[in-house]
Amino acid sequence: MKVISASTEILNPENFKDVEKYVEKIGRVCYKSEDLITDESANKFVKGIIKSGHETVIEHVSISVRFICDRGVSHELVRHRIASFSQESTRYCNYSKDKHENQITFIEPCFWERQTPHWYEWVDTMEKIEESYLRMIKNGAQPQQARAVLPNSLKTEIVMTCNLREWRHFFKLRALGTSGKPHPQMLELTIPLLKKFAELSPVVFGDLLEGLKNDI
Repeated sequence: MKVISASTEILNPENFKDVEKYVEKIGRVCYKSEDLITDESANKFVKGIIKSGHETVIEHVSISVRFICDRGVSHELVRHRIASFSQESTRYCNYSKDKHENQITFIEPCFWERQTPHWYEWVDTMEKIEESYLRMIKNGAQPQQARAVLPNSLKTEIVMTCNLREWRHFFKLRALGTSGKPHPQMLELTIPLLKKFAELSPVVFGDLLEGLKNDI
């Protein structure tokens, strides 16, 4: 059995390069104000359209993120409809094979300290699940059948691609909790990810990071 922590990776950070200038170039088409573009005008323009709610302009830029998380969190991710997803398949992945190190990988819950009663209970349960899964495969069950015993803690990898407007909506829900407190394992992923987004584009995501700080 293998236990790892959840994590994220921005797969195309190059899409953030000069993103404000790109968005300004597109946005000014709406107002036919291209003549106002200067070397310094992009940041002010993009801040203005976000503040005014004219966020359709930032839909022209898409970012892809790889999430390594448990299956439970992935079920929340795929509820974001204006996005594309590609996820590790438990139907076709046979965890008894060498490429999976002949073991199942689980995401360690971030809300239980190690060597506490709940944590020991979780570890014991995951070990028993792994034994059951591998035994079923050995006895002839197909991966798509044996997956019936796999839990929410199973590690999965899922790539999520959406435009900057949807990422803002995503962070409002999953990091700032505008519709209710996010799950602890979702916050474990989204708060560091929002910080990465804000570092790459302070103009587009800096206000959300400030909102996060104020909320904390």
